Amino acid sequence: MTTSRSREAFILGAFICAGLIIFGSLLANTALNVKAMDRVVTVKGLAEREVEADIAIWPITFNEAHNDLTQLYSEIERKSAIIRSFLEDSGFADEEISISQPSIVDRQAQNYGDARSIQFRFTAATTVTVYSRQVDLVRETMKRVVELGKNGIAISGQDYQNKTEFLFTGLNSIKPEMIEEATRNAREVAEKFAKDSRSTLGKIKTATQGQFSISDRDTSTQHIKKVRVVSTIEYYLSD
Repeated sequence: MTTSRSREAFILGAFICAGLIIFGSLLANTALNVKAMDRVVTVKGLAEREVEADIAIWPITFNEAHNDLTQLYSEIERKSAIIRSFLEDSGFADEEISISQPSIVDRQAQNYGDARSIQFRFTAATTVTVYSRQVDLVRETMKRVVELGKNGIAISGQDYQNKTEFLFTGLNSIKPEMIEEATRNAREVAEKFAKDSRSTLGKIKTATQGQFSISDRDTSTQHIKKVRVVSTIEYYLSD
């Protein structure tokens, strides 16, 4: 009876020892796998495109001065009509042209300066704005704006508030291709790194798509835009 129980205990102990050995081996392999998975490389992929603007916003500002307010408004309306006619004759539709309310200053009402030295009491600034998808037409017409001088209209120079803008609104149409290109470029860099380190490139661990940016190609060709995106991707490495 005692011999039988001893044999059973021995067999049970043998199974327990074997199980512990197998369990320990599995833990060791798991630890090695986890350690291998900790090896990563982080790379960045760049994609750039040059595109043409598809919207132009062109403000045309002129100033007027007069001592009689009623005559000032009449002159503003007359010159605004001349500018509108010039733009329509150039090929712009009526809905592409808007005229702002004039900004009028009563110089005698100001608290500084000598009112007696003021030649004109009222001054006004008015802006006629073209908002159009005909970007090439805007650029060509801008070259001919000096023709308005023949009608006695002195166009103000462009400043920060009255600067012609060229916009690109078709970003969504090129986003997928640019993201694909940025990802492909990032993988090429990662594969080169893995080769140089005698490793094998694994799956993606994390991926971050950067912000898209749109800027002028340069100050001389503001109608041509540079679109740019940088993606950051982290890959696993293995021996």
